[in-house]
Amino acid sequence: MSAEAADREAATSSRPCTPPQTCWFEFLLEESLLEKHLRKPCPDPAPVQLIVQFLEQASKPLVNEQNQVQPPPDNKRNRILKLLALKVAAHLKWDLDILEKSLSVPVLNMLLNELLCISKVPPGTKHVDMDLATLPPTTAMAILLYNRWAIRTIVQSSFPVKQPKPGPPQLSVMNQMQQEKELTENILKVLKEQASDSILVLEAALKLNKDLYVHTMRTLDLLAMEPGVVNGETESSTVGLKIKTEEMQCQVCYDLGAAYFQQGSTNPAVYENAREKFFRTKELIAEIGSLSLHCTIDEKRLAGYCQACGVLVPSSDSASQQLTPYSQVHICLRSGNYQEVTKIFAEDNLTFSLPVQFRQSVLRELFQKAQQGNEALDEICFKVCACNTVRDILEGRAIGVQFNQLFLRPNKEKIDFLLEVCSRSINLEKASDSLKGNMAAFLKNVCLGLEDLQYVFMISSHELFITLLKDEERKLLVDQMRKRSPRVNLCIKPVTSFYDIPASASVNIGQLEHQLILSVDPWRIRQILIELHGMTSERQFWTVSNKWEIPSVYSGVILGIKDNLTRDLVYILMAKGLHCSTVKDFTHAKQLFAACLELVTEFSPKLRQVMLNEMLLLDIHTHEAGTGQSGERPPSDLISRVRGYLEMRLPDIPLRQVIAEECVAFMLNWRENEYLTLQVPAFLLQSNPYVKLGQLLAATCKELPGPKESRRTAKDLWEVVVQICSVSSQHKRGNDGRISLIKQRESTLGIMYRSELLSFIKKLREPLVLTIILSLFVKLHNVREDIVNDITAEHISIWPSSIPNLQSVDFEAVAITVKELVRYSLSINPNNHSWLIIQADIYFATNQYSAALHYYLQAGAVCSDFFNKAVPPDVYTDQVIKRMIKCCSLLNCHTQVAILCQFLREIDYKTAFKSLQEQNSHDAMDSYYDYIWDVTILEYLTYLHHKRGETDKRQIAIKAIGQTELNASNPEEVLQLAAQRRKKKFLQAMAKLYF
Repeated sequence: MSAEAADREAATSSRPCTPPQTCWFEFLLEESLLEKHLRKPCPDPAPVQLIVQFLEQASKPLVNEQNQVQPPPDNKRNRILKLLALKVAAHLKWDLDILEKSLSVPVLNMLLNELLCISKVPPGTKHVDMDLATLPPTTAMAILLYNRWAIRTIVQSSFPVKQPKPGPPQLSVMNQMQQEKELTENILKVLKEQASDSILVLEAALKLNKDLYVHTMRTLDLLAMEPGVVNGETESSTVGLKIKTEEMQCQVCYDLGAAYFQQGSTNPAVYENAREKFFRTKELIAEIGSLSLHCTIDEKRLAGYCQACGVLVPSSDSASQQLTPYSQVHICLRSGNYQEVTKIFAEDNLTFSLPVQFRQSVLRELFQKAQQGNEALDEICFKVCACNTVRDILEGRAIGVQFNQLFLRPNKEKIDFLLEVCSRSINLEKASDSLKGNMAAFLKNVCLGLEDLQYVFMISSHELFITLLKDEERKLLVDQMRKRSPRVNLCIKPVTSFYDIPASASVNIGQLEHQLILSVDPWRIRQILIELHGMTSERQFWTVSNKWEIPSVYSGVILGIKDNLTRDLVYILMAKGLHCSTVKDFTHAKQLFAACLELVTEFSPKLRQVMLNEMLLLDIHTHEAGTGQSGERPPSDLISRVRGYLEMRLPDIPLRQVIAEECVAFMLNWRENEYLTLQVPAFLLQSNPYVKLGQLLAATCKELPGPKESRRTAKDLWEVVVQICSVSSQHKRGNDGRISLIKQRESTLGIMYRSELLSFIKKLREPLVLTIILSLFVKLHNVREDIVNDITAEHISIWPSSIPNLQSVDFEAVAITVKELVRYSLSINPNNHSWLIIQADIYFATNQYSAALHYYLQAGAVCSDFFNKAVPPDVYTDQVIKRMIKCCSLLNCHTQVAILCQFLREIDYKTAFKSLQEQNSHDAMDSYYDYIWDVTILEYLTYLHHKRGETDKRQIAIKAIGQTELNASNPEEVLQLAAQRRKKKFLQAMAKLYF
């Protein structure tokens, strides 16, 4: 630490810890002491008071010189105040029970709107229109919190409230209360208008099958410091307070049940929904346990709700009749009994008990499963869609687009099922004339849309059709169908040959282009293109969607194909296959690539090899995302194909750099070091930089167990990486003849650029390889002359200790690379203690002492079963302990410093005594005395408190000394056991404080 920094630290530590009550929020704002304030046992003011004050100050309007009221400015101070309010709510873990109990509706509305804003929810966008499954976890959780609060507030507003006894009348207080009452009523009015949308959002949340994350004080700090850089970290990845799926669903089910129960007073049928949600809540509580940290349900109130629902929605003796249609549908979906779902939907067409939105959500869920490769669901999707369409028709709504698409290619089975659903959906004896008219018009329109007369006669000869339409209407319709000009029949069975699919010109170009965009079936894509080219020869259909992209190295070859149909087909099949591979839909990607390979094999050996290369990359991704994650080795055939690709020497074949990267990374991840070091052809080392880098890494891994002087490859790898991280300077001679430095850029002398090296490293998963790369970059980082605090790493001694030309290395880029590599490595294995120590050292070197302590403690926890075993001495070395001591000292946690001094191989009494003399300590002080096992330190504490006249603290120190297990006459084993027990408890207490 510099002298200037030390003076600043001393000045800071000498300031009073408790600010005047009149300006406490200004003090917290200027001194950033919020976290320290909240860590107090009984903070005054309380956290909820902090939220109110922060938001009141941030929303205070301005009055200009003309006495005109203006909205509060969006300046830095107000943004910080809002952020502090969010941090206090994060400290309370966003517990709505606590927040609702202590905050008014306007304040909580403002707080949650700020949470939506900082969670990147676009303003003005309806939450019901957003797909929670595709949103970042923190954004989805913010939307859930807001909508949960919305329906809870509506429910709470329906309860009678006991008015407080009025005190002495004060005009200012009465005006303020009236304003708050009016504001609350306005907010409630908006919430009630949006109640149906909030319920739909929460119903959609119950279908999520992933854990969510909510912002913590740390993630909010990151957003405030570097919003552009950390946006991905705090939203797209798993950073923040983890909320398990079951906990989230339990809270949502309970809140939805309360909302449905409140609606039941005006719509008794909704009580069934409430009952289903409350009983589901009970099931989830039984699964997760009643002691869940993030799921607080009033179980007595829940039991009352369930009892009330049991009275309002009585169940019969029959077990099958006890289940509501909702429950029956959910059970069928969970068990995969989809045929039963269609039966329930058909029966519901008579009673209209299931909401249309629910039926549509079930259809969407089935569509998603069908698009993920479950072809058996195609028939079920049509049947459910047919049931929903008949329901729409009976209620006077138009036929949806989905039904028209699914009925585009009718067959006998579809017609039979549609007629069966229509017959079961209407009771001709009791149905009104409007229902009968709607059904008759529907059947008539279906007939008019059919091309094949045999299907028309199937409908016109059906009993329901004959009953609903008069003889004249039926004869007129049949004659009209017979007189129509013959058209091409769409109902043609698929043929086996890829080239023999017939074209159809009966659908307009716009509809076909829409189908072309949506389809991932190669046979259907070809049929659509044949039809489109039959309609017009002027269009280039590979340009229909701007989402269809192929690598530039391939586009020249593909767009050079002379036949327009073949060119469009090859381009679209490859673009769709690459997209499916990107979104990990490997099944469809393989089908598309296989069809493309079959097509190009006929006329282009060059494109055939391109497709073989892409299928190899796809197979690598498929294995890595599937069985490879569980550690199962890839099949020998796949390894042979990877070798074949690396050794390929075909001229004029366009190659993608990413395939070479993935192949070398694949060989390193599966420890094929023997091939990379001894069997790889020499020409590859000269022509392929990734093979060269892979060979050096593999050889370094092999040489690690050997003596230090035998590690020649490590030196070669060091030189290669140093050259990659070097910069070249450009100079310019001015008018006065002087030469000046004008620019520095990455050197082109390395085998690849630093960004390419980083991209390659992020494809590796093998721990030893990642450890070697990390230690190399850490050593390179430590070589610079102005480094004050070195970073430690495993195997760091195998690298050279100096560089001939220090000025040529871009050390800023090296530092950034080290941080990125550690972050990536910990995403692969967050329990690797050596990587955690590196992360802690990085935070220590950049003066982020609280974060450094977090990772030092985490490193010890992962290798000691959360400190239930002794931390290995090669993890908590003297250097690590000294850095932990310095972190605690700079955080003003002086009692922790004294305790950590005992962890050193030789106890540092000087530092321990000096820290105990500090009276401005931010830790728990005397409550830590039970963790001290060194009698000398305890005796010094006794003397110190006696000298200061602190009788109570002196008694605590005397009590700690008097414990029999600390008696100096005890055997060494007893003393060591006492020390180890206190180490364990202290480190566990520290972990709870910093984790």
